[in-house]
Amino acid sequence: MKNKVAEDTYLVGIGVSPGIGIGEVSLVDQRPLVDQSLIDIGEIEGELLRFQQALDLAKRQLQKIKQTVSDQPHLREHLYILDTHLLILDDEMLVSGTEKGILERINAEGALTQVLEQLRALFDNIDDEYLRERRSDVDAVGERLLRILTGVGERTIGNIGRKSLVVAHELSPAETMQMDRSKVLGFITDKGGRTSHTAILARSLNIPAVVGMETITSMVFDRVPVVIDGTTGVVILNPSAKTFKEYLERKQSYEFLERDLENYRNLPPVTTDQVRVSLRGNLEIASDVEQVKKHAAEGIGLYRTEFLYLGRSEPPDEELQYQSYCEIVQQVDGKPVTIRTLDIGGDKFGPELNLADEANPAMGLRAIRFSLQEDRLFRTQLRAILRASTCGKVQIMFPMISGVAEIKACKRILSEIKGELDREGIAYDHDIAIGIMIETPAAVMIAPLLAQEVDFFSIGTNDLIQYFLAVDRGNEHVAYLYEPLHPAILRALKATCDAANNAGINVCMCGEMAGEPLYTQVLVGLGLNALSMNPACVPRVKRVLRQISKRDGELLVDKVLKLSTSKEVSIVIEQEMRNRLPDIFAQTLI
Repeated sequence: MKNKVAEDTYLVGIGVSPGIGIGEVSLVDQRPLVDQSLIDIGEIEGELLRFQQALDLAKRQLQKIKQTVSDQPHLREHLYILDTHLLILDDEMLVSGTEKGILERINAEGALTQVLEQLRALFDNIDDEYLRERRSDVDAVGERLLRILTGVGERTIGNIGRKSLVVAHELSPAETMQMDRSKVLGFITDKGGRTSHTAILARSLNIPAVVGMETITSMVFDRVPVVIDGTTGVVILNPSAKTFKEYLERKQSYEFLERDLENYRNLPPVTTDQVRVSLRGNLEIASDVEQVKKHAAEGIGLYRTEFLYLGRSEPPDEELQYQSYCEIVQQVDGKPVTIRTLDIGGDKFGPELNLADEANPAMGLRAIRFSLQEDRLFRTQLRAILRASTCGKVQIMFPMISGVAEIKACKRILSEIKGELDREGIAYDHDIAIGIMIETPAAVMIAPLLAQEVDFFSIGTNDLIQYFLAVDRGNEHVAYLYEPLHPAILRALKATCDAANNAGINVCMCGEMAGEPLYTQVLVGLGLNALSMNPACVPRVKRVLRQISKRDGELLVDKVLKLSTSKEVSIVIEQEMRNRLPDIFAQTLI
């Protein structure tokens, strides 16, 4: 442990919950040390019993936390996360796999550690960031069990006695739920991502947070002063008097603007020249609909259906999917719900499919490629979506389209299913809109051809940027090359929007880029009709949208398209937004 930190030591992580946190560190990095060892045959029974007792205690701990936080309105909607952890404790692979290891004469914590590594490997191969981040839930449950087995005991973040910034290797959702907002000024972790449940909870609790710092726990000690910016991901150790004053002013400005957001909640999302841009929410599970409604999003621009499939020994049947889709559609009060068909490979949920391992799953048999090959599964999902279209305004969206042949194949199958439903006398929306995700370079290049086949485009910038720039943003060695404002990306967005607008179809963006207020004017200038984002981002984007014009956005696009580097583009956009909206962007850092 270091006993001194240089003044104004600047670090950058992943900002996952906006706001400025200023205070001293409380280091809570007490992780269980696992001693994996062989046991005698006579010890097997005792180790099996010890593991079962650990499972039972972990369940009691989680149930107690549920009871404690269930009376807190701002946390009640997140109780499903604890239910998820309780389900993981009953997971067959976790329980049976650990018991199998014990029977092979490995001690309980060693056997559990091996199974956890296998589960993590499964999640690491999932391309979708949100789904991949569910690995953190397995980690949280695993660490809880290991703490019990190793005697470290349950960590209680809620008992921090002084106002401080929490620094930890990782925080579980259960620990985050128990934070005392009056004591925790923010938190920083070595691990974590933007879409982890811990990050989602931090946003709900309005706690500034920066994650993915990798080594922060080895760089600080208790009571070292720190400043964190949960918007930009900047962390400053031992800030100077000048830096402290600067960030105190930023904090005051940010808090004023946050209070002002409520004034925009019920206002329409229109520019100053009266161009309407629909602001919608991205959705993963039914319980998240409350966030969509809370932030006045105009429906759901991306409903990821993968959660219905993950963690099952066999895919969900038509009735289960129909009920799930209807539940969501009925809750949004007539607003549109865009349901994306399955966007993962079959090896993630169905062992009976017997698919071979792939060296590069991100470019392998996934998304629409998998659906077209697994015809039965695809038809079941499409039948369920069509039936759910009687519950409200539903749109169908096909992911990872790279050619006209694929979309024609999808439309042919959809037409056949409509015929089946007609013969069976089952109602559905005969005019249901069909769209595709634009997330491959091929789709951009033939966007005018694809636009003739569908009712709308939705640009998935998360994948589009990775594929266009050949950058895996999950790889720490090349993540710095993941640049949303790269000139190639701007040209790709312009070409896609032009193709959609020329064909008279709507074009939405549902990637992370859509929820960044700094980009709003450029996106409007490019010609996007809708933006779909984390629902919590909607008020901030709406505030910017109502203070800009489409015409000014078009002029800004013309300017940045002439630039040759991401840095140049960033500087121009930031300067433009600072000059136009100084109260919002005066302190922005890119």
